[in-house]
Amino acid sequence: MALESLLQKPVPAPVSGPRALSGRLLRLRSVRPSWRPQVPVKFAPRDARWGAGAVIIACSLLLLGFVGQVVIGSGLQHQRAALVGYGALRVSLAKGETPVGQLDVNSELVAAGTPVALLQIPKLGVTEVVGEGTAASVLRSGPGHRRDTVMPGQVGTSVILGRQIGYGGPFQNLSKLVPGDELTVTTGQGVNTYRIFSLRRSGDPLPAAIATGEGRLELDTADGLPLFPIGVLHVDAVLISAAQPASARVMTYPALPAAERVMGADSTAWPAALAALFAFGVGIAAVRWLWRRWGWRQAWLVGVPVLLALGVACSDLIVDALPNLL
Repeated sequence: MALESLLQKPVPAPVSGPRALSGRLLRLRSVRPSWRPQVPVKFAPRDARWGAGAVIIACSLLLLGFVGQVVIGSGLQHQRAALVGYGALRVSLAKGETPVGQLDVNSELVAAGTPVALLQIPKLGVTEVVGEGTAASVLRSGPGHRRDTVMPGQVGTSVILGRQIGYGGPFQNLSKLVPGDELTVTTGQGVNTYRIFSLRRSGDPLPAAIATGEGRLELDTADGLPLFPIGVLHVDAVLISAAQPASARVMTYPALPAAERVMGADSTAWPAALAALFAFGVGIAAVRWLWRRWGWRQAWLVGVPVLLALGVACSDLIVDALPNLL
C-alpha cells in the first residue's frame, strides 16, 4: 500500500523559463574552484620604458654634477685654497722659511702642496700661489712646481703646471700670451722677472739649449677644447733679472712619479671613484623603491638633491683620476 501510494502521488513538473536559468546561475556562482590556473607573468613594456628613463635621468644627473663640480664647485674650492695658500706663503716668506730647493730644513723632500712661490702674469690678471708637486690632488689648489726641476728664479729650467679649466682654470688663457710679455715669480730668494720668448704645442721644435748661468721658466697646461685636450701647451720664458744659485737636486725626472708628469693620471684614485659610483647606483635603486612606496613626485623631490650631491662627490673623486692638466 505504501508503494502504491507513492506511485500514485503526482510528480511536480520541472521548472523552466527565466526562473530556472536564474537558479542555475546562483548555483554556479556558489561553486568556487579550489585552485586557480597559474598565469605566466609577462614583461610589461612600461617597466622597460621606466628603466630606460631612469638610466637616462641618472646619467644626466651624473653629467650635470660633473660639469657643475668642474666649472662651479671646483672653482669655489680653488678660491678657498688660494686664500689659505696665500696666507701660508706670506707667513713663510716673513719668517724666511719658504723652501728654495727640493729639501726642507729637515733634509727631507718638501711636502706636496707646500706653498713655494707666487706667480703673477699681469696681462692675464693671474695671481696664483704655486705649490710643491704636480699631482692632480695638488693642482686642485692652483699651479704646481714640478719637483724634479729647479725653483723659479734659479739657474736652470723651472717647470710649473696648471689646470686648463678645472679648479679655477688658472692657466686657461695661457694661449693669449705672446713673445715679449713679462711675468714675475716671488720665491724665498726674492722677486724674479721673466720674459716670454715662445709658445709651443705638440710637434713644434724645442727651444735652443739653455746657456750657462741662464734661468728659464716653462708653464704647461692642456691644449684644445676644455675637457677634450689634444696635447699640451708650453710657454717658455727667460729670466731677465739676476739668477739665483740652484740648490742641490736629489730627484731627477726618471724618479718623478707618473702622476706628477705632464698629463699624468693617478691610478690609485680609481678605487675611491668607483666606490662613489657604486653609491650613486645605490641611490638610484633607493629612488626606485621610494617611487613604488610614495609615488613619483615624492620620490624625485627627495631623490634628485641626493643624486646631485652623490654626482658631485663622484665627480670630485673622478677628477683626481683624470689627467692633471684638465
